[in-house]
Amino acid sequence: MKSSAKNIQMTKFDDLFSAGNPAEAGGSGNVQEIPLTELFPFKDHPFKVLDDETMQDTVESIKIHGVLVPGIARPRAEGGYELIAGHRRRHASELAGKTTMPVIVRELDDDEAVLFMVDSNIQRENLFPSEKAWAYKMKLDALKHQGVKDTSRQLGEKYSVDALSENSNDSARNIHRFIRLTELLPELLQMVDDKKLSFNPAVELSYLTREQQGELMGIMGELQAVPSLEQAKRLKKYSQEGKLDRNVMDAILTEERPTPVQVTLKNDRLKQYFPQTYTTKQMEEVIFSLLETWKTQNT
Repeated sequence: MKSSAKNIQMTKFDDLFSAGNPAEAGGSGNVQEIPLTELFPFKDHPFKVLDDETMQDTVESIKIHGVLVPGIARPRAEGGYELIAGHRRRHASELAGKTTMPVIVRELDDDEAVLFMVDSNIQRENLFPSEKAWAYKMKLDALKHQGVKDTSRQLGEKYSVDALSENSNDSARNIHRFIRLTELLPELLQMVDDKKLSFNPAVELSYLTREQQGELMGIMGELQAVPSLEQAKRLKKYSQEGKLDRNVMDAILTEERPTPVQVTLKNDRLKQYFPQTYTTKQMEEVIFSLLETWKTQNT
């Protein structure tokens, strides 16, 4: 039987290690050494397991100290265990030559498992946008299944996006924008991870149909160009008006962008024209006053 939304929200990930947690109903709470071959990844696990420098550090640590923090898993009907937390530790253990890993086994339903899986990873530093996007989407869906509403029609109601922001460094607005990224084609979302496409334009492009996104990607490849925020907003507008086609995309992406003007005034040179007692603010006031006079005389 599924637990209520209230119970899910009140249960913290750290509570899995303490006695008396409702999730312990199906398990003893003891740490078990489970063969790596019996630990399977969580279905649609959104967090990437990369062989990067951090992974290598984890491997070296496990070689010396072992796995210090047990993973969390639940039994699978077909045998073995589904990892809820500990995917990176499992991979590092394998690279370190280990054959088992310490794990705490719990009986959790699908929604409980998703909530714990997301909460145990979402606070990590340097997460990719795609990781946050799919993690927040999975958690939002789990909260909806638990009855936490996602509308704002009733005063004082607890809404699921707001609930997501309670244990996150991201605001409810940003979480909503991250979730929008899940509407992107995988190739476009990968461009966001690779920092080839900025976050804000990507959010705007998520409102294009998948067919339009595919056509846009082809044009981006041909022109070797990516939309700016303003261009992405226009693409979204034309899409919503039913006027977005290849010609419009091409015209928007090939338009000349204004070159930003940047003027640098060296402090040493400026000080030649001001008394030594003048502060930076006073110098700025004089400069802008003179510029206003020049503008009046020359326009």
